[in-house]
Amino acid sequence: MAKAIMIQGTGSGAGKSVIVAGLCRIFRDMGIRVAPFKAQNMALNSFITKEGGEIGRAQAFQAEAAGMDPCNDINPVLLKATGEAGCQVILDGTVYANMKADEYYAIKEKTWEVVTSAYDRLSEKYDLIIIEGAGSPAEINLREEEIVNMSVARYADAPVLLVGDIDKGGVFASLYGTVELLKDTPPFPRGNTEGLADADYIKAFIINKFRGDINILRPGLRMIEEKTDRPVIGVINYLGDLGLHEEDAIPFERLIPRHKTGYHRRLKIVVLGLRYISNFTDFDPFMYEQDVELRYSLDETDIKSADLIIIPGSKNTVQDLLYLRENGIEDVVRAVVAGGASLAGICGGYQMLGKTIFDPHCVESPVKEVDGMGLLDTLTTLDKSKTTCQVSADLIDTQWFDAIQSAPGCKWNHLSGYEIHMGKTAGDVGLFKIIRHHTTEHRVQSTDNRQQTKRGREVLDGSVKGNVWGTYIHGIFDNDGLRTNLLNSLRKKKGLPERETVDYQSLREEAINKWAGALGRSVDICFILRQVGMEFCMKKTAEDIL
Repeated sequence: MAKAIMIQGTGSGAGKSVIVAGLCRIFRDMGIRVAPFKAQNMALNSFITKEGGEIGRAQAFQAEAAGMDPCNDINPVLLKATGEAGCQVILDGTVYANMKADEYYAIKEKTWEVVTSAYDRLSEKYDLIIIEGAGSPAEINLREEEIVNMSVARYADAPVLLVGDIDKGGVFASLYGTVELLKDTPPFPRGNTEGLADADYIKAFIINKFRGDINILRPGLRMIEEKTDRPVIGVINYLGDLGLHEEDAIPFERLIPRHKTGYHRRLKIVVLGLRYISNFTDFDPFMYEQDVELRYSLDETDIKSADLIIIPGSKNTVQDLLYLRENGIEDVVRAVVAGGASLAGICGGYQMLGKTIFDPHCVESPVKEVDGMGLLDTLTTLDKSKTTCQVSADLIDTQWFDAIQSAPGCKWNHLSGYEIHMGKTAGDVGLFKIIRHHTTEHRVQSTDNRQQTKRGREVLDGSVKGNVWGTYIHGIFDNDGLRTNLLNSLRKKKGLPERETVDYQSLREEAINKWAGALGRSVDICFILRQVGMEFCMKKTAEDIL
């Protein structure tokens, strides 16, 4: 059985996800078979595994850092907020039901079984599991209900490292308060060890996002160690936007335009900042293009100055479309597109671009039919089935190809990505020919969880009309050739020189390694290895940390 270490936080956004990813890379490079694990994730950013299951995007990123293929077991419970409908509950990668909070807590024994079974399967395959908690373990009103923090630490007998975000202020109070609130022994521990308080599992602290003079911080470090009898094993400097996949919120730094030296005239891509935006990591590749300014915005000025507008995926397509319409944003987008700017829709955004969206079963909202933007000749019908699969694709619409082809020798075809969507789109469809690998259509009902699996199914996807196009393919911009040709067509239109292909995957690897290096220099890795009983250690001592 695998050893385990757990990363918990004093609250959401403390940096748990990226710290888990960094540790996965560090231990992978040490030759340890390592895997990430998050029992329950609440996120609109998701990924499709080779099994056809849906997991949190952050766990897929952590798996990448660990050098393993993402699988359903690393995130056995995924909750996706749907607005008025509550949450879509996904168990073992498969949609179980849409539920309100009280309905979800009523099935906690089932979800706990799903969590422990997944953990046990991982534990048989790997040497070390890096577990991520969720939010704060000190939500005392939820201690008997939770299946993701101390319940998992108990089950896995995992030492806990508690992370505090000093950038938000009050970090010492947060660390101290968390320990104090967990000192009583819970009456019904879900894990396999009794007699210990939850606080006993917390072995050390990590302070994240530090700015300033470390000498000013040192007295606080000593005092928190004295008051809690737990060491601070690392202080991580604030590094800004690391360019890595985030959990479920666009980093603040990513909302600020980047002024890149040497590019006075840049391409501007504006992703509409929908209320229920999902899979915003689809657009991360643009961050690595040196002459591209990427904005997430609903501001009229931003939209009017965009060379490419993207309507992203949404967990509530109808409500987001109505919001754009009611606030005049749709009219602004129409006017800008009529003036020649390009417009793309991904997944839910693709559905919005068509003539009509039908929701006969009220899957997303009480609205059974709504007019789309009418910029594509398509119709979408939402139903109770959810398509989740990895895909390979070829571009077949030669008209669109002629419009974007501009980089000789740059491969734009043989694309890859994944689909996550409710319903089907018909009409003028045929931008791509795609092959769905291990397609799974999940029935979204609490009483009927049947699924149909189709391997290697070939279908048509996407639509194009003039300077407007859309597709269901998530991750489409990860494909270097297509992204380069698309950007070069925009550069040509703007009178800018074409640029060579940016190797996105190589740059992502470089970013992961850079982050892992910074983490390894900031945190006592030897302490962590001692906690899990591993004998070997990196070539650094605890004294080198601060």
